[in-house]
Amino acid sequence: MRHQVIEVPIHDESIRLGQLLKLAGVVESGVVAREVIAAGAVSVGGEPELRRGAQIPTGEKVHFDGSEYGLENVTIMPVNNA
Repeated sequence: MRHQVIEVPIHDESIRLGQLLKLAGVVESGVVAREVIAAGAVSVGGEPELRRGAQIPTGEKVHFDGSEYGLENVTIMPVNNA
């Protein structure tokens, strides 16, 4: 059975794990993110992740509370300031 991945839009190539959980709306604050991560309730790429500041790149999957979260593929565009 294939699970639906909930995509979280970001503007960079990666995001910190705690920020991803907040952006996805699954925790209401950084404090709550720190608590659920420290409790071992979050896995990244199938392995438990205990670091709130772990960098999550596009394409990586984060599992929390029975759901799978991922980052939209992003295209970094150079800005011409001329």
